[in-house]
Amino acid sequence: MKVFVTRRLPDTILAPVHQAGITTTLWTERRDLTQAELIERCLQHDALLSIGHNALTAAFFEAVPHLKVVSLLSVGYDHVDVPAATRAGIPVGNTPDVLSDATADTAFLLLMATARKAIYHHKRIARSHWGFYDPFEDLGTDLHGKTLGIFGLGKIGFEMARRCKAVYSMNILYHNRSSNARAERELGARKVSFDELLSLSDVVSVHTALTPETRGRFDKNVFDRMKSTAIFINTARGGIHNENDLTEALRNESIWGAGLDVTNPEPMRADNPLLDLPNVTVLPHIGSATLETRKAMASRAIENLLAGLRNEPLPHAVNPEVLTGRK
Repeated sequence: MKVFVTRRLPDTILAPVHQAGITTTLWTERRDLTQAELIERCLQHDALLSIGHNALTAAFFEAVPHLKVVSLLSVGYDHVDVPAATRAGIPVGNTPDVLSDATADTAFLLLMATARKAIYHHKRIARSHWGFYDPFEDLGTDLHGKTLGIFGLGKIGFEMARRCKAVYSMNILYHNRSSNARAERELGARKVSFDELLSLSDVVSVHTALTPETRGRFDKNVFDRMKSTAIFINTARGGIHNENDLTEALRNESIWGAGLDVTNPEPMRADNPLLDLPNVTVLPHIGSATLETRKAMASRAIENLLAGLRNEPLPHAVNPEVLTGRK
């Protein structure tokens, strides 16, 4: 059997696949495949190990119904037409429960860097602007005792809240469909309405999935309802916030600052005006970018891949109703 892999991976990661007698073909060009290129290569293989954000559409799954499995090296799968995969009888696997700490660390990093305008001050040094001292110029903002509002308090949101509680004694609010008993018990978190989350929070941190309900949720109307001193953090998906509205909210001081690990589109253009604002920190989607986390993600992706090729249920299935691959 043969597997097509959309990125280069170390031999040590692919060793279990090769030990099982399975051949791999790696895409080595430093660009994403077009859908036509991806389909062409998948037609010559039995499975796909998808790394990156190639859109796996209904047309894709209709063109490659022979695939035994599609294994994602990601937790998110908003780029995959899961119903179409299910109709084609193709199981899809993802890599949950391994990047909560790494992504929460990134959210916390964004919060600290934004609150103290760290990237802006670094740029000042690079431009030789570290000179005359003005004690009330380019100041940051304190976080101690402030209120953190979590939009989507799952595992990553919990870890972000835990860090903010431990380090800055922050009060924790959250908005979820369901209650989070553990957060309420261990962190003193309080579930509130969306309007309350916006009006009461000094920091609003997004940790929800990108769905039709959350796409574009943070727009001008929402930013206008936040505190003028608030910081907006997004490490989930760029599509959850409207980037033009966010830029205007920062320029007209509807909110104080923003920290983003995700943008829309990705990658962000170098001339994006957000990059020139002093109270904005932007990172290139590095939420899970630690060696330990990426190895753990790869391990789960390989587990899913091998299970699908054996026509067994995937350990981490997005569509568990598809119990086996195509025979």
